[in-house]
Amino acid sequence: MGELAVKLQEELEIKTAFTIPVFGGIAVNQSVVVTWCIMALLLIVTLIMTSGMKTRNPGRRQIMIESFVTFIQGLTADMLGEEAKEYVPYISTILIYLAVSNVLGIFNISPPTRDLRVTVALALMSIVLIETASFKKKGPKKFFKSFAEPMAVVAPMNILELGIKPLSLCMRLFGNIFAAFVIMELVKMVVPVVLPAALCLYFDIFDGLMQAYVFVFLTSLYIREAVE
Repeated sequence: MGELAVKLQEELEIKTAFTIPVFGGIAVNQSVVVTWCIMALLLIVTLIMTSGMKTRNPGRRQIMIESFVTFIQGLTADMLGEEAKEYVPYISTILIYLAVSNVLGIFNISPPTRDLRVTVALALMSIVLIETASFKKKGPKKFFKSFAEPMAVVAPMNILELGIKPLSLCMRLFGNIFAAFVIMELVKMVVPVVLPAALCLYFDIFDGLMQAYVFVFLTSLYIREAVE
């Protein structure tokens, strides 16, 4: 168990990839570098897959990418509802980013979502979008009045909910991804071969994709509630 404690401590440590030599040195964390790599990878794949697209007689590659985009947009549009379809591109992007991030463990790369600061940033982005959508839909008067609904006495609870929502989003995502790492380490200590490989496929693929879906589902649900 001492070995496991050391590994958990190492996993929770802030890992610096490199330092930018300006203003006394700006540390760039490993999770940030991995996120940059994911962004670059997605951009390159997008440019390659969308090059030479045609309006008539599309090729197999174009049909495949159009089917994928249609599936993702349809999935997120169903979660958001008719009143919030303008947020489909953002939710779709977050879904793809989280899906790619969460399955990196299969390549022995630490997912950015195993860093609590990354999940906090994602949750804050989501809650800002949610409140912005509500403000845009309701207008200033109805937006601030909604905190006193259904009665003024619950206003403190409604205001407190502004902090509870992002906390639940970030802790759910971080907790599940980190818990998978803990379980895998425990399994490796008990059964060093065969079983860890099978469980790795489950936690790094199925569970990773599921957590990406749950995060965007909850964000979409909050946006839908805010605008309807």
